[in-house]
Amino acid sequence: MSQPANGSSDFISSSPIGQLRKEMGFWDVLLFNIATVLGPRWIAAAAHNGTSSISLWVIAAVFFFVPSALVINELSSRFPHEGGLYVWSKEAFGDFHGFVAGWCYWIYTVFYFPGLLLASASMSAYVIGESGARLEHDRTFLLLVSLGLLLVAVVLNIIGLNVGKWLQNAGGAATYLPLLMLVGVAGLLLMRNGSVTGFSLGNVMPVWHWDTVNFWSQIAFAFTGLELVSAMSAEVRDPQRTLPRAVYGAGVLIAAMYIVGTLAVLVLVPAADVSTTSGVFHAITVGSMALKVGYFGMLAAVLVTVGNAGGVGSTVAGIARVPFVVGIDRYLPAAFGKIHSRWKTPYVSILVQAIISGLILLVSQINQSTRDAYQQLVDAAIILYFIPFLYMFAAAIGLSRRKDRAENRQAVLIPGGLPGVWIASGVAFLITLLSIVLSVFPPGESSNRRAFLFRTLLWVTGALAVGLALYWRGARQKNRGTQSCSID
Repeated sequence: MSQPANGSSDFISSSPIGQLRKEMGFWDVLLFNIATVLGPRWIAAAAHNGTSSISLWVIAAVFFFVPSALVINELSSRFPHEGGLYVWSKEAFGDFHGFVAGWCYWIYTVFYFPGLLLASASMSAYVIGESGARLEHDRTFLLLVSLGLLLVAVVLNIIGLNVGKWLQNAGGAATYLPLLMLVGVAGLLLMRNGSVTGFSLGNVMPVWHWDTVNFWSQIAFAFTGLELVSAMSAEVRDPQRTLPRAVYGAGVLIAAMYIVGTLAVLVLVPAADVSTTSGVFHAITVGSMALKVGYFGMLAAVLVTVGNAGGVGSTVAGIARVPFVVGIDRYLPAAFGKIHSRWKTPYVSILVQAIISGLILLVSQINQSTRDAYQQLVDAAIILYFIPFLYMFAAAIGLSRRKDRAENRQAVLIPGGLPGVWIASGVAFLITLLSIVLSVFPPGESSNRRAFLFRTLLWVTGALAVGLALYWRGARQKNRGTQSCSID
């Protein structure tokens, strides 16, 4: 993006980014982070994997989540610009690499949203109690609820963050509260009846074998999302102070709940009986019935339905800002960079994202015959999503020697100076690279491992090819425009 050197207020107010409204304060960002990152379905998946998931949560928190938070805080406080990760990558490595990072960050939702929406719909079935369990396998119910959640999130975010942020706020609170209820129920039944799962130092240690190695990527993926709100920096009040404080606050709450929540599910339900989508709410229902407070499970399901809607809303809101900024830079069609005249939101970017996600959701339901098909989409999403993380960690190192790092008093720097940057960014980079590699390996129950590997890589390379074609088209048009201006 070009801007006059004098940074005139007239230019800022007339530019699309300058028209965005600063609607988000500290609590808005904190709850946005919780709604974006904390996923009950990841707790369910971890519990289904068994007691060894406890140590995996701790390892991922120490070697991935904490370094990620440190890197995100430094970059977001040094470069508090709309577009977040896209801008950081472009600042460090140039337009092409910035586009690759931004494209992968946006296009991953094409593969991620069907799983997110369907898991959310599956959990909402427990609103009517244990009898709703049959609905989590009803394709029509799942499709209608999924599209309904997507529609609500899109409409509220187009109307504006002054309205849409309340969906995210409610989502953050309504995600955390039922998990606190789960922990409370499990604690009471643990003291009264003991645990249905035996815990020992031996069985909580990681179990490393090729049948379950694919699960590590999902554990790391569950800890991502803190960077998303940085893509909305121009809409955050005092972003250089607000973003880092909210990242630290949400990070502690999220990491603690993943560990304690997984323990709570396993106290109530054996690992083999835990559903990878609605396992948390099945566990709450089992516990509340044992305590003879059956309505407790229904209340938790109502809350988590709101929480899931907030999670969808935060993802729609944050991710849509990336193609919006890329559109302003003219590497995507210029329409992506348009602002709604009344609501001052990047409505074209939001609508395109929603339409593509809805179509993929419909297509995914046409032929949903095997677990492999679902898992391939999940793994393709993880690979595409983690490519920008490689850029982000490398950017932290590449930008660490710039003068502004020492001169910017508002920057929240990684402790330890340059060695600290290299350690935090390097460890997180290696964990991310490992997660990408392990995502390629099919899970143990895969029926055809070679076909799984081929199709997963085909999804990823196809998505990258489309992005590169759009970049080269945009670059050619941008060069022609520059040449025309120079001739004139």
